[in-house]
Amino acid sequence: MATKLSIDGKEISASEGETLIDVAADNGVYIPSLCYMRGRPCLGTCRVCSVVVNGSIMPACTVRISGDMVVEVAKPEVADMRKALVEANFSEGNHNCPSCEKSGRCELQAVAYEVEMVVSRFPYRFPERERDQAARLIFLERDRCIFCQRCVEFVRDRETGRKIFSIHGRGTHARIDIDVELADRMPPEQAREAAEMCPVGCIIEKGRGYNDPIGKRKFDIRSIRERALEEDNK
Repeated sequence: MATKLSIDGKEISASEGETLIDVAADNGVYIPSLCYMRGRPCLGTCRVCSVVVNGSIMPACTVRISGDMVVEVAKPEVADMRKALVEANFSEGNHNCPSCEKSGRCELQAVAYEVEMVVSRFPYRFPERERDQAARLIFLERDRCIFCQRCVEFVRDRETGRKIFSIHGRGTHARIDIDVELADRMPPEQAREAAEMCPVGCIIEKGRGYNDPIGKRKFDIRSIRERALEEDNK
């Protein structure tokens, strides 16, 4: 059933039950996210898509459209909160963009540009998390993980459906892990999909590094905002 809602004062029409972040994109309003992938189940882990809905702050990927919704995306307080969440991700990991293989293809880096981040307001923790190179086709740079859980939920063994990635520990002791036995059964295209699904440079495909020169990388050619609006309107 079609219904009306307001996004930053603009009245738009959408179907009840649609996801707010998708509806916003379909109507030219970019809401950043680091865990949500259109067409996949909502994870709600990063909270970078937070907006104001009827006076309450909510992650847009979890909100289903219903009647008489008033949504505020550009409100300064909530925009700054999204920026703070992005800054927190930088401070809680080791993200040295100039030396990272994922630079120019990294969603965290691209979203940081969109929220106009310059430096984190939070102290940098510089965690030391041991990398894992045991798998045949991929290795993990654990100190770059932002715990979005895309890989945990969406990358599974094709025969058994078992999860290949998992998160062990809690708080500052949390780390991403990989089931090497299952990972070694991944065909090359699935390993590449896992690496591309990762929003940062945590899951790296072996044998691929700096093969795209500056100026020709994914988000150099088209910003993450432009890609989100264009792809969501296909």
